[in-house]
Amino acid sequence: MDRVSPLSTPADVHALLTPEGQTLLDTVRDHDPAQEIALATRLRRDHPAGLVSAALAQARLRQRAVAKFGAGDAARMYFTPNGVEQATRTSVAAHRAQSLRALGVGSVADLCCGIGGDAIALARAGIRVLAVDRDPGTCAVARANAAALGLDGLIEVREADVTEVDTAAYDAVFVDPARRSAKRGRIFDPEAYSPPLSWAVATALAAPRAALKIAPGIPHEAIPPEAEAEWISDGGDVKEAVLWFGTQPGRRRATLLPGPRELVGRGLADPGVRPVGRYLYEPDGAVIRAHLVAEVAEQVGGGLIDETIAYVTADAARATPYAAAYEITGHLPFSVKKLKALLREREVGVLTVKKRGSAVEPEELRRKVMPKPYGKRALTVFLTRVAGAPTMLLGQPLPRTEGA
Repeated sequence: MDRVSPLSTPADVHALLTPEGQTLLDTVRDHDPAQEIALATRLRRDHPAGLVSAALAQARLRQRAVAKFGAGDAARMYFTPNGVEQATRTSVAAHRAQSLRALGVGSVADLCCGIGGDAIALARAGIRVLAVDRDPGTCAVARANAAALGLDGLIEVREADVTEVDTAAYDAVFVDPARRSAKRGRIFDPEAYSPPLSWAVATALAAPRAALKIAPGIPHEAIPPEAEAEWISDGGDVKEAVLWFGTQPGRRRATLLPGPRELVGRGLADPGVRPVGRYLYEPDGAVIRAHLVAEVAEQVGGGLIDETIAYVTADAARATPYAAAYEITGHLPFSVKKLKALLREREVGVLTVKKRGSAVEPEELRRKVMPKPYGKRALTVFLTRVAGAPTMLLGQPLPRTEGA
């Protein structure tokens, strides 16, 4: 089966939007991938081969897109491989759109709009959107998505170089620079983004309000002083960082979805190191990226287990939505032999291995210490450092309490 890149030109998009294209999309919607070759052979007897391939490729992409867009939207939208890969998860895009709406924004210039995922979230928040991208095929997909979801009255898609677009008529700009390239893969240098971060920042400073989507691993020293920085996680996974302009310069915050729950930095000094107590707190990744571990330590009355490790320990169990809590039931130097014996002794059948500050790979360790279940009990092992020494902490997760 040929695996051509679907929807690379406006003509490709328009072909799927024809009655014949729509019929094919309906036919292949829930097809069995194992029967795809036979299905394609049958369909090509009555339909152009290229259109059949495009419909099948679109069905595969729609299945992949469910994780980001939900089954309802994914079944109606159109995608490119890069579009699925780089699009913002709907929950995150909706949070950002509601944040702009709360700032009184009624119109946004969405620069580097891609397949239109962020434009859709903005329009659903009641915001008028100019969605700009320089690729003709991508623009055609964005238009098709706006129409498919009934939002074309609020979304204008324009094919243009974003650096040449006048955004003066809009309340805010949103920029999502490309952070991947076909040759180099993921791009870590903000000045190698397309367009570069410096251009995006200059554009943001010229607008009344702005939001720039950036990689969550951006060094804090690269954040301009005029920006407020927000790190966002969804379901415990860090998804993105956003630089906000026209809000509160210098502020740092972590937002946890669903919720949202927001932890705002207060400039606290780093918490001190203390002996491992009865409880261990694992801060959410957005909290760590935002450098707000001190705020969590203050909430639970704890300190760090090591000055270089973002695990907080305390003697009391205190509810916080910004960290997962564990009761520590064992503390010993790292040793595969000792851990294997302990698992057998405790009759462990479900082993969760977490690491922070350790070079040991969890899956490799799991294979070595527990080739088969020893019983039905569950145990969590933290591979980390305590006072600079390789250490294993053994524990059990505490149940989340209401409000946490």
